[in-house]
Amino acid sequence: MKFAINKRPKAARAAFTLMEVLAALLFMAIVIPVAIEGIRIASLAGEVGQRKKIAARIGQSALDEMRSNTQSQNAVSSGQVQDGTTTFQYTVRTESWPEDAMRLATVDVAFTVQGRKYDVLLSTLLAQQ
Repeated sequence: MKFAINKRPKAARAAFTLMEVLAALLFMAIVIPVAIEGIRIASLAGEVGQRKKIAARIGQSALDEMRSNTQSQNAVSSGQVQDGTTTFQYTVRTESWPEDAMRLATVDVAFTVQGRKYDVLLSTLLAQQ
């Protein structure tokens, strides 16, 4: 004699219950916004990193130009550089270095990423002229 434990057809036994579907939807409703925010933050970090690299290159070229020019003892110069769709504002300052007979040259390159302002600051010492 055979005993049937479950008389429902196999297709009915393989389906999900309403509670399982609701639990899966609730889980997705929690996980998806967190994942989207993580992707947004990663995108912002990548974009800021790329722009900082470009800003450092711009700052280095401004310092190189300062090194090759014979400018006054304490000078301030500024300008703009357009790279793609981004505008980089830079300001170069020179001032006397108190320790030695040298000048301190500092360049500040500012830019905006997704509505937030960032800047890169580079400094070097120059020989007195």
